[in-house]
Amino acid sequence: MAEVVILGGGVIGLCTAYYAALDGHRVTVVDRNPEQRDGCSFGNAGMIVPSHFVPLAAPGMVAMGLKWMWNPESPFYIKPRLNADLIAWGYQFWRSATAGHVERAGPVIRDLSFASRRAYEELAALPDMDFGLVRKGLLMLCKTQHALDDEARGATRARALGIPADILDAAQTAALDPDVTMDIVGSVYYPRDCHLSPDRLMAGLLRKLKGLGVRWHWSTEVEGWRTESGKVRSVRCSGGVGELTGDEFVLAGGSWSTGIANGLELHLPMQAGKGYSLTLKKPRQLPRLCSIFTEARMAITPMGETLRFGGTMEIAGLNEDINPVRVRGIIKSVPKYFPEFQVSDFEGIQPWRGLRPCSPDGMPFLGRPARFHNLVVATGHAMMGLSLGPVTGQLVTELLAHKTPSIPLTLMNPDRFA
Repeated sequence: MAEVVILGGGVIGLCTAYYAALDGHRVTVVDRNPEQRDGCSFGNAGMIVPSHFVPLAAPGMVAMGLKWMWNPESPFYIKPRLNADLIAWGYQFWRSATAGHVERAGPVIRDLSFASRRAYEELAALPDMDFGLVRKGLLMLCKTQHALDDEARGATRARALGIPADILDAAQTAALDPDVTMDIVGSVYYPRDCHLSPDRLMAGLLRKLKGLGVRWHWSTEVEGWRTESGKVRSVRCSGGVGELTGDEFVLAGGSWSTGIANGLELHLPMQAGKGYSLTLKKPRQLPRLCSIFTEARMAITPMGETLRFGGTMEIAGLNEDINPVRVRGIIKSVPKYFPEFQVSDFEGIQPWRGLRPCSPDGMPFLGRPARFHNLVVATGHAMMGLSLGPVTGQLVTELLAHKTPSIPLTLMNPDRFA
């Protein structure tokens, strides 16, 4: 049994705390936000996506990003600014966006996703853990034949990895999800994908952790570290908390992890990818399945009787302001795919925003850095944080027990950009 200090109370931190506490460790969680918070783990699309086996850094993404960055309403936008970290991150992204990288990463992301899906099914079966898990699959909705042809090629690659995928025309898609009117040419259906309500998941995890005796320090910032001979001795915290000592430390601070790691002279290059969502409490129509508007890069998720629309990737630093232009881009896309909806449906809806931690190669940072033998890094999941939360917690717990990880972590080595 070890004294484990986890820095970060998002879905990665809470899943890690859960599995570590189940394994018998004494766990303390530190988070910069108050207990009532609305960060990246709460307002996202709630998707568990084995279909998403291609990392963010892939061929064509650089050209697409350059084309889109001049349009502030586009799905991907980099706010132009002279920033050395952004320039270095962009260069590393460009170097990583190769076919070879995608080929190496695909099987790893697949294994992580399927393991996380199994873990979610186990969590959903626990008492007092109803977070609305729906196992009906996901539709990639395409308005153009070009997009459908591209998605069909992706479906072929998915099936080669053992991920089921079906190519559907418009009529077949409508038959699969008849409760919503769609203006599309077709879709690709991924039957193993799932969705859930993230705020209910986080509330359920918090209840479980309190029952397991996990301790908390809310509204607490990391101010420094004390290290000695390749070991972290303590972390210095704000708010009167002072120094927290531990046998093991887990860095799971999301987009703020880079700054925290700088204090340990660790190099975790990340950019905060801001995403937005809007949730209709009484939508005109309620789909049965979650879906993605392929060309618009938007996610649509039914959550109970509500319907959430989320999207965009805005690289603008650690800035949590809401950019109305980005939100407008989401709203304008909805009637193009779901013609029964109107732009006016979103009047008065308060947009949510969250900062996703994006590594340069689209892979998480997961593992022990060589510099410290009692530190585990678990961050950089980008849009896959919720999808990969449970498996990340399980893998970190294996590392805390000094076991060989059940999924190889080589491509996620936290020292790979050092």
